[in-house]
Amino acid sequence: MNWIDKLKDRWQVKSGWQVGIILLTFALTGTSFLYVKAPIYSIFGIDQSSSVFIRIIAFVFIGLPVYQVLLLIWGALLGQFRFFWNFEKRMMLRMIGKKPS
Repeated sequence: MNWIDKLKDRWQVKSGWQVGIILLTFALTGTSFLYVKAPIYSIFGIDQSSSVFIRIIAFVFIGLPVYQVLLLIWGALLGQFRFFWNFEKRMMLRMIGKKPS
């Protein structure tokens, strides 16, 4: 079993193309986040000179939600909204300590 088949099983998708689109979505989301992070953080006065504690708190309360929204936008644009909507729900459940069903 190759790595694409393992991802198909893990993500419960049907084709290798869908795995490729999902991986592309993650790549585009990460790249987009790098471009929008600085302007958004600057609105709150956060930059590289801010303390590490402030930057960590900003990432948790500003960065993660921005990343999640970008993930849903890219997922919708690439036709994988349902997959990423379910992915988001499972991730949020894990973050609050509940087991996804």
